[in-house]
Amino acid sequence: MDQIITRHRHELKRRTLTVRETGYLTPHMIRMVLHSEELADFTSLGADDHIKLIFPGTDENDEKPEMREYTPRRFDTERCELVLDFAVHDAGPATDWAIKAAPGDTLNIGGPRGSAVIAPVFDWWLLIGDETALPAIGRRVEETPAGPRIITLAAVPGAEDEQRFETGAALQSHWVHRPVAEAHEAGTLLDAVRALDLPEGKGFVWIAAEAQVARTLKQHFLEERGHPAQHLKAAGYWVRGDAGGSDKALD
Repeated sequence: MDQIITRHRHELKRRTLTVRETGYLTPHMIRMVLHSEELADFTSLGADDHIKLIFPGTDENDEKPEMREYTPRRFDTERCELVLDFAVHDAGPATDWAIKAAPGDTLNIGGPRGSAVIAPVFDWWLLIGDETALPAIGRRVEETPAGPRIITLAAVPGAEDEQRFETGAALQSHWVHRPVAEAHEAGTLLDAVRALDLPEGKGFVWIAAEAQVARTLKQHFLEERGHPAQHLKAAGYWVRGDAGGSDKALD
């Protein structure tokens, strides 16, 4: 069997970045451009790679830092820039910091520790997620060359939260709307998935959302659609009731 996903290890580095620009991309998404000469050797080979953002502990007597995982939305080693998108939802150290951050502020990051690269052997891609998945979805869409067909399905609070992606691939975007308070419920995305007619040929399905939502959608593809398990990757980017939780083991 051909290897669909190859994993690459990177030298683990901690870097200190400075905010160059920040602002709201949409009402529920902050886009930030960070700079540091330390980004000259930054490496990220997979569209859904993650880095750790490192924040001081919430308790002044606690020396253990708070850490959150985020996808590098875009990076440029020649300009020494890194773009991060922050979904504004439940309060946590990353969201709080992003809302208050201003040019000149600094942020410590670690990684990425490694990359999971999906072989470019597919006729089509289906990318499904909520607000937290949009950085990885956007990066995958923009980095895919002409040839494959890409279908995206994303759940956001409203039309003003929809994003536009530039790509050489044939892109078909679907958006569904539901309140942020219902982001942990699978119904909206599951109904939309069931209504999709998938193309002919070999396809890869990528899913990222709240952990239980991602499990439900994964089960749909494996059990109801009979999609090959090796052609699917699902991740819980967050866990309801656990601000720092994630479940990357769904795949």
